[in-house]
This record gives sequence, C-alpha cells and structure tokens, in this order.
Amino acid sequence: MAEVLQESYLAVWRAAGSFAGTAVDGSAAGWLWTIAARRLVDAFRRRARYLHPPPEAAEPVAAPAAEDEALAGAVSGELGSALNTLAPELRQVLQAMVIDGLSVRETSVLLGLPEGTVKTRARRARIIMREALS
Repeated sequence: MAEVLQESYLAVWRAAGSFAGTAVDGSAAGWLWTIAARRLVDAFRRRARYLHPPPEAAEPVAAPAAEDEALAGAVSGELGSALNTLAPELRQVLQAMVIDGLSVRETSVLLGLPEGTVKTRARRARIIMREALS
C-alpha cells in the first residue's frame, strides 16, 4: 500500500493550492483523509480487476451474455431498441462508460483496448444512439 500513500501525497501536493477548507469543520485533516480514502478505494478496484481479469471479448458466444440480458431488462423501449442496433464492441464500451460509470482508462483496461480506441468507439456509439433516438 506504499503506492497508495505515494499517490495520496502527490494528489495533496498537486491540489494544495485549491484547498479552501471543508464544509464540515474547515480542517485540513478531513481533506487529507478524503484524498487518501479515494486513492485506497481506487487501488482496491485496480487490484480486483487484475485478480479477476475479464473473459476474452473475442470468444464467440452462442447464447446472449448475462450482462446483455440484464441490460435489456433494465433498459427498454426506444432506448433498448437503440442499444440493440449497436455493434457488440460499441455496446460494450457504452455499457462500461455510461452504465457502469468507468473512466476511459478503466474501460480500456477492462476491455483490453487502447484508450484511443475506447474514445473512438464511445463517440461512434453516442452518434448512432443520438440518430436512433431522434
């Protein structure tokens, strides 16, 4: 966890000029604690991804994936129809970034793609969705 401590120090150093006190008591201790806690949560998330890597996206699947079925159940109507028109690789990126709330970097690690590819696919997916919904 030394890397978490180092990341916390670096974040504090970079954001020191923007510290204006916290809403609760105005102390720096709460601010420091929040930065360190967020870095620790991020580290646990990264570790969990590396311990349990995602299955290969290129494997052919005969039946729909559980995520697709859950997504279809949660998103219906026009939005669900528009999502179904997307190519699987675009839908994966859109699901990871919009529904799961992952960043571009996290999505790229999850899907094993370069960050530029993730950005391109997200943009293409949003354009297709916008056209399908308008």
